Amino acid sequence: MKILVINGPNLNMLGIREPSLYGSGTYDALCEKIHKYCNEKNIEVTFYQSNHEGCLVDRIQAAYSDGTDGIVINPGAYTHTSIALLDAVKSVCIPTVEVHISKVEEREEFRQISYIRLACVATITGKGFDGYLEAVDTLLERNV
Repeated sequence: MKILVINGPNLNMLGIREPSLYGSGTYDALCEKIHKYCNEKNIEVTFYQSNHEGCLVDRIQAAYSDGTDGIVINPGAYTHTSIALLDAVKSVCIPTVEVHISKVEEREEFRQISYIRLACVATITGKGFDGYLEAVDTLLERNV
């Protein structure tokens, strides 16, 4: 099984950015945690992070031809603004799980809208870094 983990804008600033919301763990620590978990489950995992919407779209599209079986995505702020990411996920037909470190449903009103959710098989919020592991398990349960 091959999973792609995509992180959007500002997630490279984990550990620095609003630790009261996102914790003190760094982006590298997040990737290490996911990588270790996937290794234990014999899953090949790759990571991609960008602050640029078009780059995220390009990576989702590339997943169509590189053998990716499932996508875990935290689109960051693009969750609430990007129809392009929604369309990219819809176009590749790869099972995708939306993840948010914080509990977005308890945050600002504008964060209540998730465009990408319409193309995802599940959404996991408010579980910190462990939400990514739950997303991996969700894809496994779907026999991806």
